[in-house]
Amino acid sequence: MKISSATSIKTLGETAHQAIENHLTKTIKWEKAVKRDEDPEPLHQMRVGMRRLRTAVSRFERYLFLPKSVSDKNIGKFARILGSLRDLDVLAEILEKNYKPHLLEKEQKSLETAFTELHKQREIAVSHVQKTFKDEIYKSFKNECENWLKNPSYRSFSSIPIYYILPDLLSPEVSEFCLHPGWLIGTKIVESEIVVQTKWTPSQLEEHLKTEGKTLHDLRKQAKRLRYQMELFTELYGESFTAHIHDIKNIQEILGMIQDNMVLHEWLENIFKSELDTQLRGLTTLLAANRYQLWQEWQPLQQRYLQADTRYNLHLVVLQATLENVKQEERD
Repeated sequence: MKISSATSIKTLGETAHQAIENHLTKTIKWEKAVKRDEDPEPLHQMRVGMRRLRTAVSRFERYLFLPKSVSDKNIGKFARILGSLRDLDVLAEILEKNYKPHLLEKEQKSLETAFTELHKQREIAVSHVQKTFKDEIYKSFKNECENWLKNPSYRSFSSIPIYYILPDLLSPEVSEFCLHPGWLIGTKIVESEIVVQTKWTPSQLEEHLKTEGKTLHDLRKQAKRLRYQMELFTELYGESFTAHIHDIKNIQEILGMIQDNMVLHEWLENIFKSELDTQLRGLTTLLAANRYQLWQEWQPLQQRYLQADTRYNLHLVVLQATLENVKQEERD
């Protein structure tokens, strides 16, 4: 079965087929370049493609008869292996471009210890990626997924018109996003109103990130899940829907930069132990200043999405486009 274009899609099954087909194609086309390991960009693209494919499979698998190897668990495993290598590339790039040029010569020399360790860890991560590509589980996943795309098998619910069930697919993820406890970090309740605390000192921020950093990172992951799921249906909605996707992408990216900063600091602590502040005091100062600056950039988005109107509008956009499409279908 082959879906000719996005505009021809009418059913849930056809939507699922196209999503899986598109993301599988975009993922495996980077495999040869990743094997050559000459440029970090193919690895980045393949990792993103694998994550998007995982979103498509996890959201649609209950409506399809997919092969056993084409599972959320397997795709998640592949994505994590690619991600481990990509994370090291990100750390190296951040250190090299964002921080090293601003350090004194003495600290730049100390930083070579970190780059040496990064190189060692990267060699191990590359070998894991190469081994995965040769693994029978990965080969079976690709072959069975491609075979299913040629001869898809659907459960009965997949024949439902997609416009009728879009809210049921999207609203639960929207609710998880809006109700995530990460939104409340750095807030207080004043007379039944959520108030964002905008006057934290750098030390106050550091204390909260130590205890609540994981929750903030989890909000970022929830934003990513919602964004990927919404992007499956972009062609079925209008400009307001796209604007919310843009906002959610910004949320994901800025929280991602905060997380990258924290991961880098923790990684450096593991390398230099108690000598981190003595050997790389300038770097740790820059990292803390960057975290504080990113937090200032995060708070306007936080304030916006803590407003009832913004959250209500996000839910409403999901519903309204569907109602308009259903009415158009009935007129046709």
